Amino acid sequence: MAQKYDLFINGEWVSPQTGEWIAVENPATKETVGQAARGGEADLDKAVAAAKAAFPAWSRKTATERADYVHALKDLVKRDKTVLAQIITSEMGKPLKEAEVEVDFAIGLLRFSAENTLRLQGEIIPGSTPDEKILIDRVPLGVIGAITAWNFPLALCARKIGPAIAAGNTIVVKPHELTPLASLHLAKLVEEAGIPKGVVNIVTGDGPEVGVPLVAHPDVKLITMTGSTPAGKKIMAAAAETLKEVRLELGGKAPFLVMEDADLEKAAEAAVQSRFMNTGQVCTCNERTYIHEAVYDDFVQKVRQKIDALKVGLPTDPSTDMGPKVSEDELTKVHEIVQKAVRQGATLETGGKRLTGGVYDKGYFYAPTLLTDVSQDMDIVHNEVFGPVMSLIKVADFDQALAWANDCRYGLSAYLFTKDLSRILRMTRELEFGEVYVNRPGGEAPQGFHHGYKESGLGGEDGQHGLEAYVQTKTIYLNA
Repeated sequence: MAQKYDLFINGEWVSPQTGEWIAVENPATKETVGQAARGGEADLDKAVAAAKAAFPAWSRKTATERADYVHALKDLVKRDKTVLAQIITSEMGKPLKEAEVEVDFAIGLLRFSAENTLRLQGEIIPGSTPDEKILIDRVPLGVIGAITAWNFPLALCARKIGPAIAAGNTIVVKPHELTPLASLHLAKLVEEAGIPKGVVNIVTGDGPEVGVPLVAHPDVKLITMTGSTPAGKKIMAAAAETLKEVRLELGGKAPFLVMEDADLEKAAEAAVQSRFMNTGQVCTCNERTYIHEAVYDDFVQKVRQKIDALKVGLPTDPSTDMGPKVSEDELTKVHEIVQKAVRQGATLETGGKRLTGGVYDKGYFYAPTLLTDVSQDMDIVHNEVFGPVMSLIKVADFDQALAWANDCRYGLSAYLFTKDLSRILRMTRELEFGEVYVNRPGGEAPQGFHHGYKESGLGGEDGQHGLEAYVQTKTIYLNA
């Protein structure tokens, strides 16, 4: 029988007041791999109350003391890397080798938070009189509410828990109901690390029953959420009722620009990697590939060969390059997008179908798909696919590539392959995206700053800028 997980509230494992649990399904086999408690508003209220009660003592601890706790949590995640990777693979369908990379990223995020807690520095400004100094202090906000997406179930929790508690806050986390198990194992490690009760709380359940009351709760001072743009807009509107801060990491539609002077082999390898990793279920994925007309045909040939070489299979198989989609609904959505693109004039080079037979019969497997003859006015160029579909678009020059890349309501990530420094410098001024990968595949670093423009969200995460999002300034006019 699949393991049944309670809620983690105030350092204890408690049954949900609903008396119900949610079955967690393996998307590769459709087997139930665990049951997570179906929390409700009463459970959420209890978790927020615990976090609020724990805040005064936790915020008074020195930065070094808090850092030591985060270091201890990081070390336990490192110890349990194999177990955590297996959990991620079982609940999300991510190939095991990619799940291990996710655990490493979570470790890096926790390490950065711990190492940089002492760098949350204030300022001293000359006062208005000879004996006055103006101090700008940085202090924690209080209770943080965190809502995570299903595509990186461990890393997204670490991305929010690490900086939040390192900065002196307490936190209530609502993991996605499709993939809550990795976060619940992380809660066990929070307990083992000796982090005081109430500092970290995990309340599983669905959006209306847990997420909505978390956003609306008057004792929650900041909401940090990773998810879809429509959900982010609803959260922002709801948070306005209590004027709480929001930091939203939402959808993406990353353009991948390949100019005629690019290293085509390197660009093709990066384009495929950045499109098909995690079955395309990454907000920074290459969603639309713009290729200079002088190298278009050669580039199509190269990516076609690389896509055909991808092995789709059980995510536990070490040789698997791509696993299943996370759910039936997600698979259906992607297939409908591909069919519409073909109806609008795109050419289906390969893929474009659900895989069946053998190991594919029990899961949500979709074939790696390549579309050519895609034009800028097609829906697939403007709507997030979030699946294993590469769309190739021919451009006449760099001007057209920039213009079409910016013709988008999203602004999270972008890619540029060129050897021309003048183009790179121009891109820094004109490309309307929060992070750009130049001559490399995707994958942000813990010490960077992951943030988007336009409908890709507000604020950002990671690095020193992300850490500083979890404190607020206090101005003190100091006189003897």
